[in-house]
Amino acid sequence: MQLYNFFRSGTSHRLRIALNLKGLDVEYVAVDLRTEEHSGTAFRAINPQGLVPVLAVDGEKGAHALTQSPAIIEWLEERYPIPPLLPADPDARARVRALAALVGCDIHPLNNRRVLEYLRRSLDCGEAAVLAWCATWIDAGFQALETMLATDTRRGAFCFGDAPTIADVYLVPQIESARRFNVDLTPYPTLVAIDRACAALDAFRRAAPANQPDAT
Repeated sequence: MQLYNFFRSGTSHRLRIALNLKGLDVEYVAVDLRTEEHSGTAFRAINPQGLVPVLAVDGEKGAHALTQSPAIIEWLEERYPIPPLLPADPDARARVRALAALVGCDIHPLNNRRVLEYLRRSLDCGEAAVLAWCATWIDAGFQALETMLATDTRRGAFCFGDAPTIADVYLVPQIESARRFNVDLTPYPTLVAIDRACAALDAFRRAAPANQPDAT
């Protein structure tokens, strides 16, 4: 498998974590968003949407490219079910998926690079305004997450129980982004504690943006 990704991309980060938790080795293919490599003809031939990550795999019907990190992570869970990143109980699975979706659907898209570049280039927003935009939506999501997790008796060291799930896979990259955007994490002690528990695991450490070959 080949992973087309960018070290600082939150969606790439979450997929690296999932791959590591599954114990899968992939070839790292860097796509430099800073030079607009993702917008070029070569990469758009792989993913017409021009977005990372992309996981290229060899299947029974030949090589094909998987796109959209939520779909890829679900594919990994189905294709490589051990260790599981979702609980066995249907209600618990729905809970974990909802926690992940809160990040993946309600926080991350509003702070995606292309949104921020639109604010900068098309709407003439200064960097202070861009950071305020990021903080507004990260705080809105984190406030809800903090309440949901702090009051959940099923939470252990991680978002759900005592083993990582896709909820942690989504949360940790968003906390990384929050720190990069100078968001104050003091109001979110539960989220910080979960992030700390994840950071103790090799799968999360190896996936961190600073530890990727294209990090500069």
